[in-house]
Amino acid sequence: MPAERLREHTVPVAAARRRRLRADQARQLADLLRHQILAGAFPGGALPLEDVLAADYRASRNTVRQALDLLRGEGLVARQPGVGTVVVCEKYPHALDRLQGLAETLHEHGRVSNEVRGMGPVPAPGPVARRLRLPEHADVLYIERLRRLGGLPLSLDLTYVPMDIGVGLLDCDLENTDVFRLLETLTGRPLGTAEITLEAVNADAHSAAVLEAPRGAAVLMLERLTHLDDGRPVDLEFIRFRGDRITMSGLLHRSR
Repeated sequence: MPAERLREHTVPVAAARRRRLRADQARQLADLLRHQILAGAFPGGALPLEDVLAADYRASRNTVRQALDLLRGEGLVARQPGVGTVVVCEKYPHALDRLQGLAETLHEHGRVSNEVRGMGPVPAPGPVARRLRLPEHADVLYIERLRRLGGLPLSLDLTYVPMDIGVGLLDCDLENTDVFRLLETLTGRPLGTAEITLEAVNADAHSAAVLEAPRGAAVLMLERLTHLDDGRPVDLEFIRFRGDRITMSGLLHRSR
């Protein structure tokens, strides 16, 4: 390739690489700032000025602006005239290394209230029956609850419980008491372990309406099968969390 044509190709490629590098740096800075925001590192919820952030993180002003644009796009921060960039959305930590109900997990952040939207016996779908180790089409207690924290919708919980235990839940105060605590009381045994799967899914029309989220918005879906300490599965849950109001965290140990 002649030198002139080589230069023609080299300039656009070099410019594209610079743009990609800036975008990578902005994303990396946004990740660092997001962690700081969720950890409450900015008193009063106001982020430092752009030039201060640039100096602290050894980034260019353009990179800082792009990083803040990413966080604004997530709805985590906003720009207020005369103030600067401020945190506008609080996220709450949900631990993945402890088996706790939502009210137990978030008790430091406010009161969790439960709106029971539906409850009653239903024939167990095949996958539910198998996971709860029940005969096919055996009845289970189905519970649908909207969970709020500080009055704001946080999660939509769909729960299946074996009917021999679930019948006792029919007379319980599910609006003010975690199901976990009630299960331990009804069975006389402590809960033992839980199998969990966490993934992002698009909110269907029903979930979006209940959670007051845009239809099709990404929500965090936690699937959890909880066992008593003797190994019996007693609670299968499908929990859809508003992704803009919850973070998942845990302490993991490397097995030897």
